Amino acid sequence: MSKIQYKYSPDNLSISEPVKYDPTKLKSEEMLINIGPQHPSTHGVLRLEVVSDGELIVDVVPHLGYLHRCFEKHAESLPFNQTIPFVDRLDYLAAMNSEHAWAIGVERMLGIENEIPKRVEYIRVLVAEMNRIASHFIAIGTYGLDIGAATPFLWLFRDREIIMRMLEWLSGARMLYNYIWIGGLFYDLPIGFEEKCSEFIAYLRPKLIELQQIIIDNHIFIQRTANVGVLDRDLAINYGCSGPVLRGSGLKYDLRRVDGYSVYPEIDFDIPVGEGKMGTIGDCWDRNYVRVQECWQSLRIMEQCLEKLTKEHKRTRDFDPQALVPKKIRPKAMDFYSRAENAKGELGFYFKTDGKSDIPQRVKCRACSFNNLSILPEISRGMMLADLVAIIGSIDVVMGEVDR
Repeated sequence: MSKIQYKYSPDNLSISEPVKYDPTKLKSEEMLINIGPQHPSTHGVLRLEVVSDGELIVDVVPHLGYLHRCFEKHAESLPFNQTIPFVDRLDYLAAMNSEHAWAIGVERMLGIENEIPKRVEYIRVLVAEMNRIASHFIAIGTYGLDIGAATPFLWLFRDREIIMRMLEWLSGARMLYNYIWIGGLFYDLPIGFEEKCSEFIAYLRPKLIELQQIIIDNHIFIQRTANVGVLDRDLAINYGCSGPVLRGSGLKYDLRRVDGYSVYPEIDFDIPVGEGKMGTIGDCWDRNYVRVQECWQSLRIMEQCLEKLTKEHKRTRDFDPQALVPKKIRPKAMDFYSRAENAKGELGFYFKTDGKSDIPQRVKCRACSFNNLSILPEISRGMMLADLVAIIGSIDVVMGEVDR
């Protein structure tokens, strides 16, 4: 059993500080080592208490640090539409995806999800898939850096920069966009955006082939990641894992297909899963393989969105992306949960409303990085100490949504 034990307060049922490892239980041949939060490979404020027997990991106790974005309390003090800038700051590497999840949740509560114009929906999916690629490029690039490969990091940041500039052109912001609004969008696509998007897709295809060659098929990379940090499918399900971490374990589960929200049911794309090609299904290699394959699928989705936006749902002079943006958001009294497929997995929001105010009584964020991080002790025991950094990077956590 994991040494992480969560205490529940009877007052508010909130999760308190994890129980620390008891040093008095150490055997004479074991050491208690702190890794992070100053270590760049712990990705933020994450600190790990590692019990080691020489080079072997006996146990790992993650400590989430003190980032404290306080997202949920912010959301309980503001109207629904004013919370979107705070949603951006959860997974700040995939802000468009987070905005999309929040917007469709509130729209479902209001009962207007089927009234959103098709052009708005295709634009939302287009920018969300662009942001998904940008997020995966961060995950794959920094992962290469974690295990000693600098070149992929530089190449991927070069290509990610094109996406960042395009999204900045679209929204006016580089990372925290406030672009997808409840009921619509901040603004329509800039003139010429569709053409630049098509050019980017043509540019990126050969780059993804290079990425496959320099990382995924690289002999050293395979040795460092194959059969390392193996996550069994049943264990992944029991821990509530989602996204590439879950699909890397061989389960074809993607909310874009399972829930079929927005216009995803109208789009043709595949769901890549880990197959154990280089080792065991669910190892570090599989999780990165899935992310690379998802970049290919995002390009397919982008192409189909562009085709719809340039042929069936063209821009017109009288098109107003804010036409259905409600002036006052006041859902009926209810308890409601909505979810969407973020770049890292299932991002869900639970709302409790009283039907009298445009400010929710309670908001709970189901952050995918939190659940994915919870499997770290299980897949690290018995591995080499040098493999711990490779395992952490393969999970691809963003601490902004873990300590929220």
